[in-house]
Amino acid sequence: MQFKTASLSDAEEISALFFKLSGPFYAAPDRAGAEPFKAFISVSAVRGYLQAPNFSYLVARCPAGTLAGCIGMRDQTHLFHFFVAEPFQRTGLGRRLWEWARVNVQSAAAGFTVNASLQAIPVYERFGFEKQGPVKVEYGVVFQPMRLSGA
Repeated sequence: MQFKTASLSDAEEISALFFKLSGPFYAAPDRAGAEPFKAFISVSAVRGYLQAPNFSYLVARCPAGTLAGCIGMRDQTHLFHFFVAEPFQRTGLGRRLWEWARVNVQSAAAGFTVNASLQAIPVYERFGFEKQGPVKVEYGVVFQPMRLSGA
């Protein structure tokens, strides 16, 4: 697996991966009301994140060049995007992406937050995150706010 800082040339593939894996996030089966969320994962939005100084993204590619996963951090403390392509789930790739973000993006003292999809809660709990308050529905998606306390 090859890991690299994401570049603008990765934006279309990153957005496509996000859209492909976002199905379980939506509050309504027809995705009604999710336009703001869909805008957050659009190609133009991803390009903006990749150029913004307060975002850091890492991509993982298999030897054939296929995008296997992506992690994006906002303001050094919020896990903003975290997606692993289905063939690479449960292989340790997600943990490797998370460890990169945890070590390279900010000091452990501040801690981290994430708005976890309901299906991803067990993954974040294995990383040490804890639920913070009730499940929320915003932007047409359902999520659980979570926090990992700093050192």
